[in-house]
Amino acid sequence: MFTPVAIGHIVSPYKSTSEIPKGLGAKHDAEGVLKILPEYEPGLVDVEGFSHLFVIWMFDRSEGFDLTARPPSDSRAHGVFATRSPRRPNPIGLTVVEILRREKNEIHVRGVDMLDGTPLLDIKPYMSTIPAERLRRGWLAEAEAAKK
Repeated sequence: MFTPVAIGHIVSPYKSTSEIPKGLGAKHDAEGVLKILPEYEPGLVDVEGFSHLFVIWMFDRSEGFDLTARPPSDSRAHGVFATRSPRRPNPIGLTVVEILRREKNEIHVRGVDMLDGTPLLDIKPYMSTIPAERLRRGWLAEAEAAKK
């Protein structure tokens, strides 16, 4: 077991969860900043060479968990691990963001979907060798087709 340690926090335009776009067709194009603590700045060397990052963060304002969730884009309940619900056994979030620029220990990004002040646990360069035609979207594809 490990105790997570924040490497910084997220500066976001969202002050409450109701402001974050959710559901089918939600656009995550809000800009924000990944503010890395100064002691971790050496770990950012060469990060700006990537176009996108995986951002691993903590749902620090979520309490408890449910093993099923009813997402805003579907009327059916799904297993929590098949959703992006914040009410999870381990309150960890994952978001892919686009790097706009880096200024010392701050990475300016597009695509934030977390609250202002959210603890940042880790970042990793986005890399995938899975071709788009092999990706499946599960129940979400069904919900999107039903809305058309």
